[in-house]
This record gives sequence, structure tokens and C-alpha cells, in this order.
Amino acid sequence: MAEKIEARNLQEVKHEMMTCTMCGFCKSVCPAFEDIGWDPGVARGRVILSYGLLQKDIPADDSVVEALYQCTTCRDCERRCPSKVRVVDIVERARRDLVESGKLLPSHRKVVDNILRYGNPYAENRSVPETFGERPRKARLGYFIGCTSAYRNPSTAKATISIMRKLGEDYTLLDESCCGSVMERVGWNEEDVVARMRKNVDAISAQGVEEVIFSCAGCYRMFKEEYPKHVEVPFKVRHVSEYLAEKDLKLSNLQKKITYHDPCHLGRHSGVYKAPRAVLAKVPGAEFKEMPRNSDQARCCGGGGGVRSAYPDLSGQIAGKRVDEASFADVLVTTCPFCVNNLKVGKEGSKSKVEVMDLVELIDPLL
Repeated sequence: MAEKIEARNLQEVKHEMMTCTMCGFCKSVCPAFEDIGWDPGVARGRVILSYGLLQKDIPADDSVVEALYQCTTCRDCERRCPSKVRVVDIVERARRDLVESGKLLPSHRKVVDNILRYGNPYAENRSVPETFGERPRKARLGYFIGCTSAYRNPSTAKATISIMRKLGEDYTLLDESCCGSVMERVGWNEEDVVARMRKNVDAISAQGVEEVIFSCAGCYRMFKEEYPKHVEVPFKVRHVSEYLAEKDLKLSNLQKKITYHDPCHLGRHSGVYKAPRAVLAKVPGAEFKEMPRNSDQARCCGGGGGVRSAYPDLSGQIAGKRVDEASFADVLVTTCPFCVNNLKVGKEGSKSKVEVMDLVELIDPLL
């Protein structure tokens, strides 16, 4: 029989839970709820379950754990919520309490163990710069590649490096390790997450860079939104789309219809909407058209919050629906390697023939 847990982290957001009026407006936007179909699969239900854990009214059984880990933490419910409840804060603190009670999911345990042992979730022994045949050095601009682009989506990293070279940029790759985003999302302890923050900031600072750019939306969000809560960040951080939006790009003609998917980490969590669209507007000949749900109302790809690794079927179903929304376009562009991967998974179960790629992969051959 499942035991009731000590929910000390949820105590920090008790007021948030009590602010929820149970109106159910979140049902209209939750990407997981459409496939789960009952209240534990939507923000309102997750708030109720979290409060139940805090009050010790319910045990942390498998159904509760599943409900709290099937949230992609996309934050669309917060946008829709008339009471502005910080749902993601509640869910992530509930997860931290579950982890402290020994409830970490096996798939997440493997990822965290890899990060603690290898410095990345993929158990790769090679350093990031070594993977791309470069050595960290002192330079004005540093490129934080991120684990997924380094070890699973090298085309994104190579395109970004190629663009910087073509622009004559004084750049360097960084002596980086996992930014800690995955650990934070699945509820791992704050001490280990902050240790990763300090490790990265110290390593980057030692290279004397003034600015760091990111092609991974999740890494960017961590450095922009989460790191400053715990450590001093002595350099400027920008997503690669913001970097490119300010450049005078001389691009070749591209006669294709393009649409854009806003990553949750970059959009709702970090507030970057205009820059990627400004870059796409520089492509001569391309016809840009928005999907029905875009910008702060964009549908999640289904890959965030640890859902992809723990519940791949649910994640793929959500991704498939997002790809279907882009079926009118030739190219579906996004600005996050994890979104790229999950949207490609969604395409496998979709009738859409749209090509999925990262923004830098579109821009590099045109430059």
C-alpha cells in the first residue's frame, strides 16, 4: 500500500494551490488532457492532488505519481488561468517531494544518474568541444551547445557554428556540462541542480566570454530565468534567434511556405516570440504563415517536463497533433532541438508531409 509523504516543498506553494478556483478553464488548453481525458490529467486535477499530498489526505500511489509526471510543464494553463495560479511551480515542487520520498520514475532515474556521472543525460564520455573538434579558448562570444544538440542533434550545433564562422564571429565553444534543466523538471534536489549551475558559470567565466548564445531553448531558459535565482551570471545570455535577428543576413532565395512552432521554454517561459519570426522574415522568397495556435497560445510539442522519456506514447500523440496543425506548410521551423526531435516523432504518425527543422538548419545553407 502506498504511503503518505512529507510534502515540505509543496508547503512553499500552499497559497497558490488555494488560489485555484477549480473553474476548469485549463481543460481547453492542456495538451495532455485531450489524450488522458480525466481531471488528474489537467492542471485543476494536479492542483487537487498536490494539495491532497500536502494535507496527507491521499497517499502517493502510482496513479498520483503518473498524473503529476504526465504534465509537460508547458505553462499554457497559466496563460489561460483567470486566477493566474503558478501551476508549473506546484507540479515541480510536488515532483521534488515525490523524489525525496523515493518516487522518481525509472526512466528519469537513469537520466539523472547519467548527468551526475557523465555530465550529460546520454552517458557520453566525450566533452562537448571535443565532439566538434574544437578546444575552449578565450573569446568575446561563447556558444553553449547543450546536451541534445551535442550528442543527438549535431546538425543543429554544426549549423550554428557554420553561421558564426560565415559571419566572422570571434567565438568559442564552452567547457560546458548539462545545464540542469532535466534535473529541475523531474524534481531532483536543488543542491545538485545549483551545483551544476555553479560549475557551468565558473567554467564559462574562466574563458572570459562577454556573451553566451544558445541554440537549445531549455538551456537558454535555465540561464536566463533559473540561474539568476541561485548564482551570479556575469555574462549576457541570448538565444541564437535573438543573435541572428540583429544581424544583416544576406540570404539566398527560398520558394517555400514556412511556419513556426514556439518552444514552450523559449516562448511562455522566456518571453521570446519576435526574434525567430524576425529571422524568418529575412528569407527572400519564403512565404511565412502562422499556425492557428501560435506565440503565447502555441500548442506544446509534448516533449517537455520529462514526458518524452517517461510516457513516449502520450508525448508522440501530442506531437502528432501539433504537426497536423502545420500540414499546410512545406517547412515547420522551431528553435529547440528537443522540439525538433519530438515533432519528427509526431510526424511519423501523421499524414502531414511537412519537413521539420531547426531555424539554424534553415538559415545556414542560405547564408
